[in-house]
Amino acid sequence: MSVLRHSSLALILVAFAQCAALAAPHTPGEPALTLELIGEGTISTDQDEFGATPDKDWTTLYFNRSIPAHYHYVLYVSHFKNGTWSVPETLPFSGEYRDSDPVLSADGHTLYFVSDRPAEGLELNRFHAWSADRAATGWSNLHPLSGPVNEKGNTEFVSFAANGNLYFTSDRSGASFDVYRSRLVNGQYQPAESLGPAVNDGRYTIEAFVAPDESYVLLGSFARDSLGNADLYIAYNENGVWSKPVNFGPPINTRARDYSPRISPDGKYLLFSSERGFPTEPHDQPVSYEEFARRVHGTLNGLGNIYRVPLNAALGAADEQRRKSKQIR
Repeated sequence: MSVLRHSSLALILVAFAQCAALAAPHTPGEPALTLELIGEGTISTDQDEFGATPDKDWTTLYFNRSIPAHYHYVLYVSHFKNGTWSVPETLPFSGEYRDSDPVLSADGHTLYFVSDRPAEGLELNRFHAWSADRAATGWSNLHPLSGPVNEKGNTEFVSFAANGNLYFTSDRSGASFDVYRSRLVNGQYQPAESLGPAVNDGRYTIEAFVAPDESYVLLGSFARDSLGNADLYIAYNENGVWSKPVNFGPPINTRARDYSPRISPDGKYLLFSSERGFPTEPHDQPVSYEEFARRVHGTLNGLGNIYRVPLNAALGAADEQRRKSKQIR
C-alpha cells in the first residue's frame, strides 16, 4: 500500500480460475470459504498487485501495481472479454504520481483513489483523496475531494456508505493511521470523527471499507493479534457503537501480508490482496538456486496478488472467530 469488477456464472469461474486450494469447513448449503486467485498471469502476476475494484457486472476491473517497496503506484484497468481478462492498461491520468487504492462508486461512474499529486490547497508530499469521472468517451473531472477528508496529514483510503457517509484512514492524529467518518448532511460533509477507541486502539490501519448499510467496516491493519504481518479484520456497528476489530483468521489471513479489502458491487464477494507464497511457505530442506530463481519469478513469489472469496462465507468465518474470542474471555 501507500506509505507503506456479470456475465454467466460459468464465465466468471473461468475468468477467476486457478483456485488457491485453501478452504475451511462450512455449513452445508453455505458457500465454501475457498480463495480464488484472480486472473493469474494477467491480473495477478509476478509483479506487485493490490486494491482490486470491479464494476457491478464484472466486466471491468481496476487495480494497482507498485514498484516494491512503495516507491511508485500506478492505476490499471482490465476488461473481461471472450472468457478472459485483457492485458491491463494504465489509466490515462495515472503513472506520473503515486496513485493508489482505487474504489469505484456504487453507480460505476466515479473512481476514487489516493494520490500524492500536487494541487492548490493541498500539503505537498502527502497523500490525499481524489476522484475522476468515467464516461463512454473517457475520463474527466479529475480533482481532489473537498471537505474534511483532505484537511490534514495523509489520507490513505476512502470508501462510501450507501447514504454517502465517507469513511477514510488518516494519520491526522499524529500517532498512527486511524479510521474516521465524515457524515453527509444536507449535501455537506461534516467534520471528521474517529470511529472510537475500540477500532482505533493503537493499530496501524491503512484500509477501511465500509458496508453499504454501515453495519460493519472491513479493515486492513497491522495489529498486535495479526498472524504475522498485516491482516484483514472486521468491526461491527452495534447500535452506533463500533466493536473491537475481529481477525478473520485463516485461510483469509496468513503469516504474510493480507490487506486491501473490498466488497464487490454485486455484494457477492470479498476481494483482498495477499503476499502469501514462497517466502512464507514452510521449507523442510534447503532451497536450491534453481528452485529459488523459479519461485522468485512465479506468481506466488511474495509480492501482492488479488483474491476473492464468497462474502457470506467470509462473514461466517468472522462470526466464528468472534464467538471464539468471546469464549476465551
